[in-house]
Amino acid sequence: MSISIREVKNKKDLKTFIYLPEKIHKDQPGWVHPLYGDDFHFFDRDKNKSFQSSEVVLLLAWEGSKAVGRIMGIINTRYNELRGEKNARFCFLECYNDFNIAQTLIQSVESWALTKEMTQLIGPLGFSDKEPQGMLIEGFQEQVVLATNYNFPWLPQFLEQLGFTKEVDLVSYLMPVGNHQPERLEKIYSRALQQENFSLLDFTTRKSLKPWVVPIFQLINDAYKNIYGFIPLEESEMHAYAKRYLPILDPRFVKVIVDNNHQVVAFIISMPEISKGIRKAKGRLWPFGWIHILRASKETKLLTLLLGGVASQHRGKGLDAILSKTIFDAARKAGLEQVDSHLILEQNRLMRAECERHNGKLHKRYRVFSKELRGV
Repeated sequence: MSISIREVKNKKDLKTFIYLPEKIHKDQPGWVHPLYGDDFHFFDRDKNKSFQSSEVVLLLAWEGSKAVGRIMGIINTRYNELRGEKNARFCFLECYNDFNIAQTLIQSVESWALTKEMTQLIGPLGFSDKEPQGMLIEGFQEQVVLATNYNFPWLPQFLEQLGFTKEVDLVSYLMPVGNHQPERLEKIYSRALQQENFSLLDFTTRKSLKPWVVPIFQLINDAYKNIYGFIPLEESEMHAYAKRYLPILDPRFVKVIVDNNHQVVAFIISMPEISKGIRKAKGRLWPFGWIHILRASKETKLLTLLLGGVASQHRGKGLDAILSKTIFDAARKAGLEQVDSHLILEQNRLMRAECERHNGKLHKRYRVFSKELRGV
């Protein structure tokens, strides 16, 4: 049967778009459901402020009356203007194991991008690096963690067949918590605290953490400005992220360093891994899904590092050592056994070296693909 493509135009199609992956992955134990409440917010043009600076298309592939694939196309106008690029992006690509479906979806986004005079298609990449990016190419047997993609091994092979090549790789390390910190880290930590006029903030409640969320995002705009795929956040976006993520953060695993003016100069955000609870809840918080997620946060032995950064003018002063020591101390105190580094750009040698000093093992690799677009 031939494949037809239809743009998502109404609530019924959007519901099909959002729930399709759980049908495709229903027999795949490694896949984790999204939190569906977050998905309905993310794909809502009126609620997600990222739509305001981008052109977007949501497409469903149909085989008769059955939805068999989906894809999102994005042209981040603001990012392209800042970087002097004419790139379109694709993300949230899902389909059954049929090359024809993947080809039809990708070609539909290519055609759409060409009508907008774009010259390259890259992905998986969302509005920014804050959404799951890259396609898993190594480590399919490893645990899926928060804010990362999971895909079948054949999907990146389909992309290569369609002419896509490597744009950039991201890697993830798994580090043992252990009983002791590396000796080098202890020395740098002590020296940094003695020589520099910095203060480390610890948090015990979300209420005490809340005033620091926007200052953290303001530092992100500085620390991440040269990172692939990043676009500076506007203040409205900072407040939106704060409202979305603060309720699920564990304040014990957020560390902030401030200078003598109480300005944030470094931070790290991590949280106990709750993906197993999300899977058990099937992505639904209500009526009882939240219980599974709460239980998973208490039973897990894995901590996932989500975000971290040091102000550019304070790099090389040991702030990263302070953050590293304190977050591993917090993990050890909580009885956690491993730390997942989350995604690190392949060329980020400093961050990778830090993981390796903690005896980290590279256990997953993700790839963002690219393809030059040519008109017919």
